Amino acid sequence: MAGRQFGDEGLFFLAESLAYNKSAEEVDFSGNAITAAGIEAFDGILQINTALKTLNLSGNIIGDEGAKCLSDILIENVGIQKLFLNSTNIGDEGAKAISDLLKKNKTIRIVQLSNNTIEYSGFASIADALLENNTLRSLYLNGNYGGPLGASSLAKGVVGNKSLRELHLHGNGFGNEGLRVLMSALSAHKGKITVLDIGNNNITSEGSLYVAEFIKVTKSLRWLSLYMDDVGDEGAEKVADALKQNKTISTMDFGGNNIHSRGVTAIAETLKENEVLTTLELSYNPIGPEGVKALCDVLKFNGKLQTLKLGWCQIGVSGAEFVADCLKYNTTLSTLDLRANGLGDDGAICLARSLKIINESLKSLDLGFNEIRDDGAFALAQALKANEDLAVTSLMLANNFFGKFGQVALTEARDHVYEMSGKEIDIYY
Repeated sequence: MAGRQFGDEGLFFLAESLAYNKSAEEVDFSGNAITAAGIEAFDGILQINTALKTLNLSGNIIGDEGAKCLSDILIENVGIQKLFLNSTNIGDEGAKAISDLLKKNKTIRIVQLSNNTIEYSGFASIADALLENNTLRSLYLNGNYGGPLGASSLAKGVVGNKSLRELHLHGNGFGNEGLRVLMSALSAHKGKITVLDIGNNNITSEGSLYVAEFIKVTKSLRWLSLYMDDVGDEGAEKVADALKQNKTISTMDFGGNNIHSRGVTAIAETLKENEVLTTLELSYNPIGPEGVKALCDVLKFNGKLQTLKLGWCQIGVSGAEFVADCLKYNTTLSTLDLRANGLGDDGAICLARSLKIINESLKSLDLGFNEIRDDGAFALAQALKANEDLAVTSLMLANNFFGKFGQVALTEARDHVYEMSGKEIDIYY
């Protein structure tokens, strides 16, 4: 029922039906102009409904009053495990109400409070709840206003909590100082954090040192994002060196960190020793042809990477040549993102040459925004038809410049492959 704009009045009718429903496990009422007054419709309903497991109220401006009302109601609920309250205009008082709920409720596993107006005081309240709660698994606080003090407060709760597995803190302006305290807490943490998002937090090369120290000691982390921070080459080198010692992280996001060829060379060297990293995000970094060459030289015969994202990396045609050469030898890459790299027809033809005769592992290739015209499209079409063992099932070519000739060639190639092998290839223009 998302985005229906049924408002408070509509919610009173729908909420009443939940009192009698014994089968619905998920309810999505997001984006419906529900206010704090409408939340009262759940009173007397959610206390007795035990079937409902997921309640999504995101995108409704319920504010602090609505959060308080909902928290009072859910204290007695024993069914809901996932509570989504993103973009609901909740501030510090609302966060305190949710915290009071978490201190008493023993069934909620996931709480999403992203894109609200929670500041230091709200983070401190949530930290207090973490010290008492032992059932919460995932906490989303992306896009709030925690700042350095919020990070420090949250750290106190994290260090004393053993149930948390995922911590999503993107876009809170923690800065290096806030990050230092948080990373210290995570390093001393006795629980098993598996997912950590600290992207877009004004982290520089100084802050990357604290991240690196945590990477060296963690025995549980699987997914780490530094997306849209500013660690630069020096920071990339510190994190890359730490990854040589890490045996758990399988997904690493360095996207948008002002990393050049020097930084990506250090990351490439890590792949010679690291055999657990399977997904590497490097998009929005000006690594250029030299950087992609360093990466490809290693990936020819090293590492276990399955997903590599290099969109908006300024690799150009010469960079495409290095990637094409790598694909002749690499046997692990299944997803490759090369969007917006100025490849043009020459770059597409170069890649098609490798796909035409050899590669049997690549399943998804994204060449969107690359100014590819008909000649490049025709070369890719020929590659699809020529290699019977080609694994590609998804070819994304959005926002290129080829016309009807190119589209017809690709469509005919797709149909030919299906007729000959029964394999379907999805091509997106």
